Amino acid sequence: MTTDPWPALGGAGRGPRVVALGGGHGLAATLGALRHVSSDITAVVTVADDGGSSGRLRVELGKLPPGDLRMALAALCDESEWGLTWRDVLQHRFRSGGPLDGHAVGNLLIIALWELLGDEADGLAWVGRLLGVRGRVLPMASVPLDIEAQVHLAGSDHLHTVRGQSRVAVTSGGIESVRLIPDDPPAHPEAVRAVRDAEWVVLGPGSWYTSVIPHLLVPELARALEETDARRALTLNLSAQPGETEGMSAADHLRTFLEHAPDMRLDVVIADPAAVGDDLDELLEAARTLGAQVLLRQVAAGDGTPRHDPLRLAAAYRDAFDDVLGDVGETTAEQG
Repeated sequence: MTTDPWPALGGAGRGPRVVALGGGHGLAATLGALRHVSSDITAVVTVADDGGSSGRLRVELGKLPPGDLRMALAALCDESEWGLTWRDVLQHRFRSGGPLDGHAVGNLLIIALWELLGDEADGLAWVGRLLGVRGRVLPMASVPLDIEAQVHLAGSDHLHTVRGQSRVAVTSGGIESVRLIPDDPPAHPEAVRAVRDAEWVVLGPGSWYTSVIPHLLVPELARALEETDARRALTLNLSAQPGETEGMSAADHLRTFLEHAPDMRLDVVIADPAAVGDDLDELLEAARTLGAQVLLRQVAAGDGTPRHDPLRLAAAYRDAFDDVLGDVGETTAEQG
């Protein structure tokens, strides 16, 4: 019987109990910011990756794709020399002309621990101990998932089916809807428990249809998100993604959120003013439909790239957690 290493890493600390849901670089940005405002963080990560190292391991070994889980662990590593060195080891990719080419060391390590321990949460916890992670990282579902999208392709009047996260993420044309295969996957029980026990739940930023929306499509997890006593925050992206969300406004993102989760309500929507542009009135209206106020903050990095600055985003989360919503919150109340 294995012992649970997570208690040695976390425990009661500063800040609220926060659960962050997402995947890939978007979730890593969230975690990099949240670590400045809370020491009680649980990351719940998508498990639909079918490309690169993760996709190859998923097919060959029949395991959950480890890549996004690895990135979440790396984002929460201890910032000592020990933690940062092991983070770099975890993220290192082999370059060769053979079968190891492109594999990340961390992916192989995570899979090895899953095979040795027979439990995904335990395996991730032991990698977390190695990195000095302050928090937990969990898969959103207990089985690997596929994402299937209905897409309006340019020049066609018909919907086309695109299957696979890696293909949906780069599809051209407007995405009408997405679904998971299997369509009733089992949620990871610890992820469900974390959402129900949280004080705050944070969704986004990230690939909208492949990292954010999928959490709303796992029935037991979606039910926990609807019923939790936690407050819910949604962080919008800084720019549209070529293919996946090209041409979508900030308000469009909220409308698609509501379409995929009609019973879900939000408390706060965090957006960068530059990303909203002239769409503010529409964004306020869409947010009000979800029960949310809009928190406008400059959260982008100052180098002109569509990346969130961890300290600026941390300040926005702190304002949200402390109910410091400012003028936009007042505008929303007046319009209501």
